[in-house]
Amino acid sequence: MLNKNLKEIISSGNISLGIEFGSTRIKAVLTAVGAKVIAESSYNWENKLIDGIFTYDLEEVWIGLRRCYEDIAKYVKQEYGIEIKNISSIGFSAMMHGYLVFDKQGDLLVPFRTWRNTITEQSAQLLSQCFKFNIPQRWSIAHLYQSILNKENHIANIDFLTTLAGYVHWKVTGEKVIGIGDASGIFPIDETTLDYNDKMVEQFNELAEDEGFNVSLKNILPKVLLAGQSGGRLTKEGALLIDPTGMLQEGILVCPPEGDAGTGMVATNSITPKTGNISAGTSIFAMIVLEKKLTKYYSEIDMVTTPVGHPVAMVHCNTCTSDIDAWVKIFYEFAKQADNSFNVSDVYKLLYQSALNGKFDCGGLTSVNYFSGEPVVKINDGIPLFIRKPDDEFNLSNFMRTHIYSSFATVKIGLDLLFNDQEIKINKLLGHGGLFKIEKIAQQMLASSLNTPVEVTNSASEGGAWGIAILAEYLSHKEQNQSLEEYLNKEIFADTNSIVCYPNQEETEGFNIFLERYKKTLQVENFAVKLI
Repeated sequence: MLNKNLKEIISSGNISLGIEFGSTRIKAVLTAVGAKVIAESSYNWENKLIDGIFTYDLEEVWIGLRRCYEDIAKYVKQEYGIEIKNISSIGFSAMMHGYLVFDKQGDLLVPFRTWRNTITEQSAQLLSQCFKFNIPQRWSIAHLYQSILNKENHIANIDFLTTLAGYVHWKVTGEKVIGIGDASGIFPIDETTLDYNDKMVEQFNELAEDEGFNVSLKNILPKVLLAGQSGGRLTKEGALLIDPTGMLQEGILVCPPEGDAGTGMVATNSITPKTGNISAGTSIFAMIVLEKKLTKYYSEIDMVTTPVGHPVAMVHCNTCTSDIDAWVKIFYEFAKQADNSFNVSDVYKLLYQSALNGKFDCGGLTSVNYFSGEPVVKINDGIPLFIRKPDDEFNLSNFMRTHIYSSFATVKIGLDLLFNDQEIKINKLLGHGGLFKIEKIAQQMLASSLNTPVEVTNSASEGGAWGIAILAEYLSHKEQNQSLEEYLNKEIFADTNSIVCYPNQEETEGFNIFLERYKKTLQVENFAVKLI
C-alpha cells in the first residue's frame, strides 16, 4: 500500500489491532482491511517456576501490553506522522487453558497456573471417567476440580474463572465473555447448543457439591461467544490500560477473546472440516477439523472447537523447540568465541542445514525433548535426554536431525490415533510457528514423519496476533450473514503464496525407525523423571 493511502486509512481509524500473549512473547499487530500488516511489535517474557508451579506475573501482562502498543504508536508516528486515536476493532488472544480465579472484588486468588503445569492428574482422570470425555490436565476445569479435591482455601471465594485472554478482555471492556475456541479449553462444548455442555455441567456440580463446593459452575464461567459476535467495547479505563497517554479512545469494538489454537486456525485458514494445522513453537499442537464425532474418546486427544464452533480433534504436546533452542545456544556460545561475526540466526540456519545431511534414521541417535510432563505419553515431568550407543553414527548432521525429529515425535504418536485408529483423512496440514522459520527444512521432515503434505504460507509467520487481528476485522467489516470461512477465503487468503512439502518415502521409513527407538527411550525418560 502507498504511504499516502495508509495515512488516510490510519487517520480514519479503519484499522484493527490484534494482541496475543504467547508462551515466550507478547505480540501486537496493527492491520489495514484485508489483514495487511501496517506495524508489529513484541515483548519477551518467560514463565517462572515458583513452588513447583509454572506461572506469569499478571503485572507483566500490562507492562508487555503497554510496551507493545507504545512501540506500534511510535512507529506509526515516525513513519506516517499520525497519532493513533481510533481503531475499528481490537482482539486479544493468549495461550489457552490454565487457571485464573478471582473473588467478588476482582482480586486474583492464587497465582496464575499456566497450561504447562501437570498437577491435575487426579481430577483430570475423575472428570474424564465421569463425562466419558477426555479432560486434559491443563484444562481450566481440571485445575478447578483439583483445587476442590485439595481443599485449597481459596475455593470458597471464587467468583470468576477465566483464561488469560478472557482476563485481559474483562479488564479492558468490563465484559466476562470468552470466544468458543478458548471456552472449549475451559470446559467441554455442546456442538448443538454451541455453549458449555449442560449435562456435564450438572455432573460437575454434583461432584463438586460432594466435596463441599456449592457454587453453580455456570455462575463463575465467562459467557461463550462465536466469532463475529461483539465482545463489548473498550472502556475509558481499558483504553488507559493499553495507552496511558490517553490518546487511544474508548468505545472501540472488541471481538471475543480467543485462545492460541483458534487464532492459529484462522491464521492458516484451516477452520473448515477436513482441514488441519500444526503449530510448532515452544509447544506443539495439531488441530484436525472433523466432519463427524470420534467413535470413542482418547486420553491423548482433546476435543475443542474452531472460533465458529466446528469440532476439532487436538493433539497437544507441551514441548517442541525448547531443547533445540538450548542446544543452539551452546553452539552459538562456541561460535561467538571462535568468530565474533556470527549471530544466533546464522547458527540456527547452519545447524538446520546440517540436518539435511543426516541419515533418515538419525544413525541410531535418540533424544527426548521434554522440558515438562507430556500427558500424551503419560509422563508427568520432563528431563531432556540425549542417548547414543558407542557405535552409533555420532556427527553434527545426525545430531541435529535427531533433535528436529524429537520436536514432533510425540505429536506424531497422538496423530496416529486419528489417522490409523479413526481413519481420518485430510488433504494437507498447514504449518506455522518458529520451527518453520528456516524455509522447508523442518517442514519437509514433518511432512515425511506424518506421511502428509505440509503447507506453509507466506503469512504463517504472522502467527496468533495476526489471527486475532483478523477476527477483530471480521467483527467490524463482515457483510451481513457472511461466514468466517467466506470472509477468510475472499478477503484474507485470496492472493496468498505458499510452499508445500510432500512426504519422501525413504525419509518416512527412516523416521518410523527413529520413532520406534524413541518410544523405547520413553521408558528411560520415565525412569529418569522418577529417579531425579
